[in-house]
Amino acid sequence: MQSLFELKGKRALITGSAQGIGNLLAKGLGQYGASIVINDITQERADCAANLIRQQGIDAIGVGFDVTNLNSVTTAIDHIEKEIGPIDILINNAGIQRRHPFTEFPEADWDAIINVNQKAVFLVSQQVAKNMIKRKQGKIIHICSMQSELGRDTITPYAASKGAVKMMVKGMCVELARYNIQVNGIGPGYFDTDMCKALVNNQEFTRWLCQRTPAARWGQPEELIGSAVFLASAASNFVNGHILYVDGGMLAAV
Repeated sequence: MQSLFELKGKRALITGSAQGIGNLLAKGLGQYGASIVINDITQERADCAANLIRQQGIDAIGVGFDVTNLNSVTTAIDHIEKEIGPIDILINNAGIQRRHPFTEFPEADWDAIINVNQKAVFLVSQQVAKNMIKRKQGKIIHICSMQSELGRDTITPYAASKGAVKMMVKGMCVELARYNIQVNGIGPGYFDTDMCKALVNNQEFTRWLCQRTPAARWGQPEELIGSAVFLASAASNFVNGHILYVDGGMLAAV
């Protein structure tokens, strides 16, 4: 049964994985045997992150490209497929956050959020899926959010982008499942990450979070690895169009 979670011989492209949760997931999948393609907008940052992961005994290579630019994405995916090897697993992790009251939200920040959090998922998935269809197999995992389901002050564009990614999980499943491609999502709750550092350091918010969450604590980033390994492995071969929320029970509580 352990072989259900074995990723040896599989190659995973993880966008935005030079740091943060993407980097953590790269290490996690690598520990289960996957070869990793680290992505960042610059080749230098991608190479640096890949080098650090290789020092842990994981097969990793960096490929820098702009996930919001079609030409950049197309060129990079073609390079990976032809020069490095087939992409068996795609994790669309790249994402950004901006915070402003709704009526004062700058258009430029709206555009940036939609481009990175939503458009990039479409562009990268489209190019990767074309090759997966030819091979009639593949795993695509979108990093969604609890804000795929809930709203909150000052982050309406972020919630809108993650709500769209939720529906991309479902739409892509309907179109790609016939080719033995599984498309699923992971919806993190509140995790102690750099993106949430200001909230983590806010004692009032942390007190509210612990009261609101049945698990009564912040999530630790390492607790996302198991979900990613499951959705990337043969263990999830009949799981499709699903979003696995990792939120300490917050969405279950009134």
